[in-house]
Amino acid sequence: KAVGDEVAEGDALAEIETDKITLEMEAQESGFLTNVFVDEGAVVPIGEVVATIGAQDEVGKGEKPATKATEAVAEEISGEPLEEADEAAAVVAGETPAAEAEAEAVERNEKFRASPLVKRLAEEAGLDLGLVSGSGPDGRIVKKDIQPYLDGSKALPTAKGEAVAAEVVAAAPARAAAPTYAVTGTKVDMPKIKRVTGDRMSESKGFIPHYYVSASIDMSAALEFRKTINAQLESAGIKVSVNDLIIKAAALSLVEHPNVNRSFVGGELYQQDSIDVNIAIAMDGGLIAPFIPAADQKSLGTISKMAKDLGKRAREGGLSMEEYQGGTFTISNLGMFDVDEFIAVINPPQVAILAVGSVAEVPVVRDGKIKVGHQMTITLSADHRALDGAEVASFLQSVRKYLENPMLLAVG
Repeated sequence: KAVGDEVAEGDALAEIETDKITLEMEAQESGFLTNVFVDEGAVVPIGEVVATIGAQDEVGKGEKPATKATEAVAEEISGEPLEEADEAAAVVAGETPAAEAEAEAVERNEKFRASPLVKRLAEEAGLDLGLVSGSGPDGRIVKKDIQPYLDGSKALPTAKGEAVAAEVVAAAPARAAAPTYAVTGTKVDMPKIKRVTGDRMSESKGFIPHYYVSASIDMSAALEFRKTINAQLESAGIKVSVNDLIIKAAALSLVEHPNVNRSFVGGELYQQDSIDVNIAIAMDGGLIAPFIPAADQKSLGTISKMAKDLGKRAREGGLSMEEYQGGTFTISNLGMFDVDEFIAVINPPQVAILAVGSVAEVPVVRDGKIKVGHQMTITLSADHRALDGAEVASFLQSVRKYLENPMLLAVG
């Protein structure tokens, strides 16, 4: 919308590109777009007033309303009280329901679930949030949880072994500073999603003790099985891919090996009840990994339809927050790019990620004779804090069992 345009409640005013997705900013009331205070392409914090809505005779008049504090918005998201908002009908960045969900999801990915205000107050008071129980949604730490420690009515909590933990931290090698280089060439704009992915993967490699186990799978039976079921599903417009078979095989293997379907958060392991399989999808400017919930309970036809729909909407910017903020196990498949094998970086707080190469024709020996076979290499990157080599090897054996005996995928 442009300044002076008439708008109705619910109209899309603009698009906001967040770290991972493009969202529509909707008008919260009807009227005229009287002012726009930021340029297209500008980066603004959550809580920044970007436009105002009012009467037609107010178009182009008036000053920018006072900006809502970012911390106040964070408090609103956490369910804590807010100060009185400005009376002006301001359109505030980040205050669509989807954006609120994203801000909350980002907070939930941090070590402790708490608003920025709570974290700042705790830091100023020397309070370790790891020793505080949260009463908010999903165990979120809210202001009332830490208030007794702030006003002195309760002593600051301490943990046994605190000195030992400090010694371990002190003994840890310092991370080397990033080297500096002479600047050459032309600066290229880096999409935010690529920056965020890079930051998360750097953190993952820096703090998660990765190790890698590979296995080769004979895909001959799987390819024949795929051809058969696609012939049967053709009238329904469904076409099962090799990746769909892998998703189902991995999901069923996670049922047999629930230790791989865990998360490592704050030094503790958590068992996930649902098997939600993320699928890495390449799109313009970066990578995103939406997930198929309860993949072990879905048929191959359903997995195929959901995977294609997620891929289409990921590339078109149509994913909802709930579809990519979560998941318990990730699959990254580069087989379509004729890649033999590779290793992937774990998507925290998950404890493993499966990298899948292409299916290649290779000579194999069957019944003492050399024949043409179809082989695929898969590699599991695992968190050594959560999984040992035998556990990973057993999981890969299970994936092989399902793919080399694909009828089990239809009945599982």
